[in-house]
Amino acid sequence: MLVTLVDQGVQARKQQRKALFELIHRFRASGDPEEVARLGDQLGRMVFGE
Repeated sequence: MLVTLVDQGVQARKQQRKALFELIHRFRASGDPEEVARLGDQLGRMVFGE
């Protein structure tokens, strides 16, 4: 059971990291100032919490 919990934690962390890098890519690629502001807010919440 402990191994399963650790594995689930590792998988969750990998998914969070992937989501963060996808958001960073979208943020950097966007040319729309409103979208940049929205994505920047999302990045801040992901990094620093709500």
